[in-house]
Amino acid sequence: MSVAPKHVAVIMDGNGRWAKQRFMPRVAGHRAGRSAARKTVEYCARHADIDVLTLFAFSTENWSRPEDEVNGLMELFATALNDELPKLQENGIRLRFIGDWSRFSNKLQAQMHHSQEVTATGRRLTVQLALNYGGRAEIVRASRQLAEQVKAGALQPEAITEETIASHLYSRGVPDPDLFIRTGGESRISNFLLWGLAYSELYFSATLWPDFDEAAMQEAVDWFATRQRRFGKTGEQLG
Repeated sequence: MSVAPKHVAVIMDGNGRWAKQRFMPRVAGHRAGRSAARKTVEYCARHADIDVLTLFAFSTENWSRPEDEVNGLMELFATALNDELPKLQENGIRLRFIGDWSRFSNKLQAQMHHSQEVTATGRRLTVQLALNYGGRAEIVRASRQLAEQVKAGALQPEAITEETIASHLYSRGVPDPDLFIRTGGESRISNFLLWGLAYSELYFSATLWPDFDEAAMQEAVDWFATRQRRFGKTGEQLG
């Protein structure tokens, strides 16, 4: 029986509905969601068993949202990076960004590079923010890189393994998620970490993300502890 997850991945869903319930603009919900994200990082940093937290912040599909909402999110990302970076450094938290950076402004990309560099030595917790990220796009990117190596004669097709593919993903170097959490009441994974979630335990919460506090996070971790992770074996084999 599992005790605690090493890697927790979260789809932070429900910001817009939270704001709508309060007759507020959607961006206000995203601001409230930032507070929930901070609490989740703090929770994971206090639990020595949790090594990695991956938060789905902005998908490749989110560009189709209203322009004012997208612009507000970009401003929120930049502000959050500036405000939260000192605390991340102080607490030994390593920050990584997974996804395609190319559509972000040069200024935001520079902030992202800087944030990764100054937190690179953090060992207490790795926080991955998925920005302009899509699971299918990630696998396509890895496949193209491997195809180029085969074309150049640097790699034989038969040498391509699960490990080879994993080494070309954005999240290479970290273990696959043990626990996947989605808030907001939807029961789907929405193109998030498609490769890594193959054997993750999937936990769906009706709580809207801004209201997902540390107690809600503890409930998810407690639920995970009740799961028997068999990875294709039988319960009898695991004892």
